[in-house]
Amino acid sequence: MADVVNYGIIGCGMMGQEHLRNIALLPNARVAAIYEPDAYMAGAAKAIAPNATMYHSLWDLLAHEPLDCLLIASPNHLHVSQMEEIAARRPLPLLVEKPLYTEPGEVERLEAIARRYPAPIWVAMEYRYMPPIQTFIDEVERATGGVTMLTIREHRFPFLKKVGNWNRFNRWSGGTLVEKCCHFFDLMRLILKSDPVRIMASAGQAVNHLDERYNEETPDIWDSAYVIAEFASGARAMLDLCMYAEGSRYQEEITAVGPKGKIEALVPGPSRFWPTHLGAPPVPQVVVSPREPKGPQTVEIPVDPKLLEAGDHNGSTFYQHVRFNAVVQGRGDVEVTVEDGRRAVAMGLAAQEAASLGEVVRLV
Repeated sequence: MADVVNYGIIGCGMMGQEHLRNIALLPNARVAAIYEPDAYMAGAAKAIAPNATMYHSLWDLLAHEPLDCLLIASPNHLHVSQMEEIAARRPLPLLVEKPLYTEPGEVERLEAIARRYPAPIWVAMEYRYMPPIQTFIDEVERATGGVTMLTIREHRFPFLKKVGNWNRFNRWSGGTLVEKCCHFFDLMRLILKSDPVRIMASAGQAVNHLDERYNEETPDIWDSAYVIAEFASGARAMLDLCMYAEGSRYQEEITAVGPKGKIEALVPGPSRFWPTHLGAPPVPQVVVSPREPKGPQTVEIPVDPKLLEAGDHNGSTFYQHVRFNAVVQGRGDVEVTVEDGRRAVAMGLAAQEAASLGEVVRLV
């Protein structure tokens, strides 16, 4: 493997550009080639990675030399078909943005890719790598004595504008509980070390996007939800999502409780959205609250300002790339597998179904 890892980037919208900025911070990586069909986004990507060669198709990008790995950051509904083209033509180590797929009918195609793919495939679940959440995961067993209840609350801003408004419609995004929340279902499985057996949900579109029209269509994407999942281990988990609560001090609040006590991770939203008149943005925290002796213990987990400037995910995109880059060079193992990505989306689809039908959905 060369001293510098050459990335080919497929899709350079908002998240793709965050990847570009974070790859630029790695000492042994560069963006060699970009495929972005939208002219505006292609121009923005070129400004971030001026030495990258721009291509007008995935087919052309796959012929670029040198190329050591690929990143898919295109709209959700394109992921599986692009993975198929890569697998058939040039199966390099691959980082695929979440969600891995959007429809149940894609699972068989996805599994076929995974069976035959000769190189590592890593699913981009950035929330795993946020420093406060990493600390939470490291300490959760010690703090709780074994998690029996897990709650993830995300109170945040509405969906941002994306190219072609694809994130306004379930048919392109997979639905809010897939598009947005597969991150949290992945965290549930990771923290609880178990898989869900039943899912219940109540969700809908209460406030956002109701006055928007695209080709005479009103967006059908949900903006709020409660999801409860029961796990094979006996633990219960709940997701509390609200996408019209951007006035919150913390965007994500994760709480785990067990027989010994409670642990919380408090994660602020993107620093660029914090009102400047309120002073410095809040610092992430982890709080451990033992049952005996009583007394919460709070630790601040600051994130390098350079990493905060490079993206909206508390430095996690950078730390994820450090690990993926090592795998490309033959060091380390894939930490978020195709199976992890599949199961996270399966939970999201089950939650969408449970909320739509008003019924409990069984996963086993």
